[in-house]
Amino acid sequence: MRIKRYLIVPGKLSYVRGKKPEVNCILCALRDDDKRVTSLLVTKSEHMIVTLNLYPYSTGHLLIFPKRHLTDIRQFSTEEVLDLFRLQKLSMKALEDIYQPTGFNTGFNVGTTSGASIEHIHCHVIPRHEKEMDILELISSDSRVTVEDQWITLRKLQAAFVELGEKITGETH
Repeated sequence: MRIKRYLIVPGKLSYVRGKKPEVNCILCALRDDDKRVTSLLVTKSEHMIVTLNLYPYSTGHLLIFPKRHLTDIRQFSTEEVLDLFRLQKLSMKALEDIYQPTGFNTGFNVGTTSGASIEHIHCHVIPRHEKEMDILELISSDSRVTVEDQWITLRKLQAAFVELGEKITGETH
C-alpha cells in the first residue's frame, strides 16, 4: 500500500481559510506596489507582470498576469497575448537555466469552477522534475513542493531575466 505524504507550506492554511490581505484584487495590489501584500516581483513589461507565486506548487512557480484587471483570456488584446507568451518563453528559459526542470505545467484557470482562486486572470509557469507528484496529485491534495526560500528564488530569477535581456522594474519588499 502506498503511503500518502503531506507537505507543509507555512501560511497557506490561513490563506485557504480566508485570511487574505484586505484588498479588492491581490494582483492589482501587486501591480500597484500596495504594502499590504507581499511582493515577489520578478519583472514588469509594458503589458504584463511576472511574479513568484507566494504559495508555489514547486520551487520557481511563476505567475504572469496582465496589468489591466481582466478575468478571462478572451479579453486580452493582441499586444497583451504577444507580451504574455514572450514572457512565458523567457520564464521557461530562466527556470531551465537555474533549476534544470524536465518539464513544465503552464496554463490558466478561468473561473472559480476551474480552480481559479484569484479573479484576475494569470498564467501559471510551474517547473517540473522527474519523480515528482503529478499536477493532479498536487492540486487535489493541496500539497506543495518547495526546497528553497522564496527570497533566494526571487533573486536568482531576477538575475536570470536580466541576463536574458529583460529590464527589471519596480520595487520589491
